[in-house]
Amino acid sequence: MPESTARPLWTAAEVAAATGGVLHGDDRPITGLTYNSREIVAGDLFLALKGARDGHEFAANAFAAGAATALVEHPVEGGAYVVVPDTLHGLEALGVAARERAPHVKRGAVTGSVGKTSVTQAIKAGLDLAGPAHASIKSYNNHIGVPLTLARMPVETQRAVFEIGMNAPGEIAPLSRFVVPHAACVTTVGPVHIEAFADGEAGVAREKAAIFQGLVPGGTAVANGDVAFAGVLCDAARTVGARLATFGTDPGHDARLLDFRPDAEGATVFAELFGKSLEYRLAQSGAHWGLNSLCVLLMLNALDVELDTGLQALAGFQPLAGRGQTRTVAVPGGAFTLIDESYNANPLSMTAGFKSLGARPTTGRRIVVLTDMLELGDQSRALHEGLAQPIEAAGLDLVHAAGPEMRRLYDALPASRRGLWRETAAELAAEASMLAAAGDIVMVKGSNGSKASLVAKALAELQTASSSPDAPRATR
Repeated sequence: MPESTARPLWTAAEVAAATGGVLHGDDRPITGLTYNSREIVAGDLFLALKGARDGHEFAANAFAAGAATALVEHPVEGGAYVVVPDTLHGLEALGVAARERAPHVKRGAVTGSVGKTSVTQAIKAGLDLAGPAHASIKSYNNHIGVPLTLARMPVETQRAVFEIGMNAPGEIAPLSRFVVPHAACVTTVGPVHIEAFADGEAGVAREKAAIFQGLVPGGTAVANGDVAFAGVLCDAARTVGARLATFGTDPGHDARLLDFRPDAEGATVFAELFGKSLEYRLAQSGAHWGLNSLCVLLMLNALDVELDTGLQALAGFQPLAGRGQTRTVAVPGGAFTLIDESYNANPLSMTAGFKSLGARPTTGRRIVVLTDMLELGDQSRALHEGLAQPIEAAGLDLVHAAGPEMRRLYDALPASRRGLWRETAAELAAEASMLAAAGDIVMVKGSNGSKASLVAKALAELQTASSSPDAPRATR
């Protein structure tokens, strides 16, 4: 077979030139980058970053697994390496070099209190249909993930989208300036990470709006016009001279949601985009996907992707793991529907989830299984107790809960809606067979740190246990 003529992502000499480092050993082609020695693929550049453990300790393992070169701060054994004063700064320099060597790439950036990863990947689906594209994987959205995603961008890329997150003030603007996006969006603003902000949600809004500070001159700022702090977002866009595009439900938005109709296969959206009436399909049934899809379409428009291409991408874009994936679980007497929203949670996404669940048709009960929402500071008690109202408004039948904060919600519910409460998600997961019965539809949601995924996994595994005639089942 003829040898491949594909250009490597980098060469060791190029890494040295981009980072100002010194190469020791052979100049080898590099096909990928990682800082996790357990994820090494042959041809990777191993990044010896310093975190809870010093990455230099794992350089030998990385070379044994096939790493072509390592980026290090001092000599290591086992293979070729590039020495730099600081490996994180070296990664940042490599990310900047990747951006600057490919000035033709149209870049987008996504942030928001809810929906960052899903919206980023939905945009990527549209970019993929339009040509060679690149995007963040998983939730690589912090001071390591953003430059790493840039450094992984092939020079042949035509369009790229980057997820940008934060845990504290002052994090988003520097990351946006790494990307220098042509278009940036804020999916929504809500009470997330508010313990880090003295003025709560207002501070979150300002931090999210900081994504516009990295825009190229005249770039597009896409903002959710329905949020309480929409003015903060719009003012921030105008301050940097961006072209502002808003989405929401009220007249006057560039993208306006008119109606969202969920069904068993997804949903139909009725909307207006720049004054044009649209009707299109989604593979998502969550009510928040009405506005999410408009955000996606505005971003794709700003990145020079045709509308028909964007609609095609949305029609096929499936829920991500832990973010609305739905499956049917066979149990004695039939089956129930499991909606896995276990990846993360906050008051905004909880309310959206309840609304979506309440709109789903079912012959049984609508049940939520909830674990603690985290990083809510001194507002945690009120925000957990406050979930009782949207649960009632959605007409949900039963609430199972785990964790000390969710105990506050549990106690605020009427007795008729209380299911099981346990101290931990693991304890609740151990009683999965008592949480749902045939005909029910069950949504599992909670913060990642409170282990909602344990309950979702246990419910899904009832599928394999249901063959036993003596298997316990929940009673109605």
